[in-house]
Amino acid sequence: MRRMWSLRGLKFALFAAVAVALAGAVTMVLWNALLPALFGWPALGFWQALGLLLLSKILFGSFRGGRGGGRHWRARMAERWEGMSEEERARFRAGMSHRCGRADPAA
Repeated sequence: MRRMWSLRGLKFALFAAVAVALAGAVTMVLWNALLPALFGWPALGFWQALGLLLLSKILFGSFRGGRGGGRHWRARMAERWEGMSEEERARFRAGMSHRCGRADPAA
């Protein structure tokens, strides 16, 4: 039984290493194909691309992956929406339509 778990762990580690290497390679190829030609920025090596990918995940994303990250936010917003009175909902709609560039909040 323990051998099966260690084999699974080894397979997972191998899959993770291949996925990280593939993501770094794709980042490097896309960067080197687009940004030096468009903006004159220097080309990146593999380790620089992997570092850039890690930095972008830290700054702009999460490590959870998938589309599951938005569900928690939606559930909280739905809960808040249910707790609002009709006046608060109307005020929220008006504020959001103003932020989104609509001149008429009723639209």
